[in-house]
Amino acid sequence: MQPDAQVNQHQTMTDKNIVDRSRAHKNAAVAKTVRATREQLQYGRQASPGFEREMVLLHINTVLQGAAAGPVLVMLTAVGGLWFDDAVWLLAWALATMTAYAVLVLLARRASRGSCDQEQAKRWHRSFLLIYALIGLTWAAFSFQGCTSCQLDTFTYYKSAALLIALAATAMATFALRFALYMIVIPVAIALALRAGITRDISDFSVFAMICASGLFFIFMSQRLYSTNLKMLSFQTEKDDLIAELEVAKSVSDEARRRAEESNLAKSRFLASMSHELRTPLNAILGFSEVMSGEVLGPIGNPSYKEYVGDIHRSGQHLLNLINEILDLSRIEAGRYELNEGALALSDIAEDCIGLIQLKARSKNIQITEAFEQNLPMVWADEKSIRQVILNLLSNAVKFTPSGGEIRVKLGWTAGGGQYIAIKDNGPGIAEEEIPVVLSAFGQGSIAIKSAEQGTGLGLPIVQAILAKHGGEFVLKSKLREGTEGIAILPRERVLESMAPVEGLPNAAAGKKRAFG
Repeated sequence: MQPDAQVNQHQTMTDKNIVDRSRAHKNAAVAKTVRATREQLQYGRQASPGFEREMVLLHINTVLQGAAAGPVLVMLTAVGGLWFDDAVWLLAWALATMTAYAVLVLLARRASRGSCDQEQAKRWHRSFLLIYALIGLTWAAFSFQGCTSCQLDTFTYYKSAALLIALAATAMATFALRFALYMIVIPVAIALALRAGITRDISDFSVFAMICASGLFFIFMSQRLYSTNLKMLSFQTEKDDLIAELEVAKSVSDEARRRAEESNLAKSRFLASMSHELRTPLNAILGFSEVMSGEVLGPIGNPSYKEYVGDIHRSGQHLLNLINEILDLSRIEAGRYELNEGALALSDIAEDCIGLIQLKARSKNIQITEAFEQNLPMVWADEKSIRQVILNLLSNAVKFTPSGGEIRVKLGWTAGGGQYIAIKDNGPGIAEEEIPVVLSAFGQGSIAIKSAEQGTGLGLPIVQAILAKHGGEFVLKSKLREGTEGIAILPRERVLESMAPVEGLPNAAAGKKRAFG
């Protein structure tokens, strides 16, 4: 295989360990929509053509819901006009205006039934504007007419009221369609201006001024409503975009989590399958090295060989401890670390662990002092796990305590009613910023790295995980040149309280038969 091909294959495998990017994503369409909307958001939302379709659809819905409003208004206007003046032209005007409104409704129904993309929305927009221009011409014809058989002022007031109502109704119905209201206001204003110029009547000038002012106000309000709806559509789109982006992020996160779980499972299976294969040769190495070191089969002539045998034994023991710690941590992380719980006394386990570590402490001239509270009740915990916790803390303390130093072991009550065991040394300590590193798997502080007795970096994470399995807590306190203190805490729920003797039993039997709950 060529080197370039090997590099490409390695990169592909690396990517697949994180997220499978070579496979088409199941939410590719959503991701594409999110990218397009991000670009749209980048260039702003004001008067965006992307919302023209939505505004046209909103206008179509408004027209269909208020289909009867326009014809009813025209009929009332015609009836009112006939009340003031027996003018036949009002009937012709009403017929023409109602026909224009009917064409508007039919156009809206046709548009609602068909497809409406961006290009089609523009065509519907232009068609609606033409219909509103036609309606504006009919209202302009009404505005230009006067009264022949009634008092002029009375008909003028009636015509002004009808025009105001018509403009207000049009403004409410056309706020979603840009420039539609102009198609009504401009013809009406032109007609009123022509009539005022022809008659030179002060009442016509008043109607012209009032309708122009009202038309400007209605146009302003219509623009505000249009802008408000644009903002609402913008906010709705942004919300949909955020939801879509969250869906994409969740999908990617699920994929990454699935692959992480698969990797973790593969790791656990590998360690489980390799534990026997690794331990078997190591046990043979340790056994044969002990036989050779003890010269069971005869003396070793060369002193250097005997020294090498000791090195082999120590290295094999170190490797076996490392394998055991890795397996323990892997079982804890995989949730397969089962607790064999029972009633036990922390003071007894602590004394046993101190006895096991005492020999190594004496070799470094380290003094171990105890400060145990008396009459502590038993706790409900896994004896093997608690023993491992205390041994790990004591081993770390002995490892980093200088020759002639002191280790203090305290056992007592917590403020919440639980029990704790604290192991404090007067070694070099740990920098505050290195404490999270020390508590992580395979993490070691700068002092541990420089130390001649480097560990695996798994002792404290195992302690932390075991206590968490018991519902407890591990606290690590340390300062440079002042020492380190590790505190293992078991919660109140783990403390067993003695019950009172059962009445009716002999004192001797009552003293022996005690239950813990």
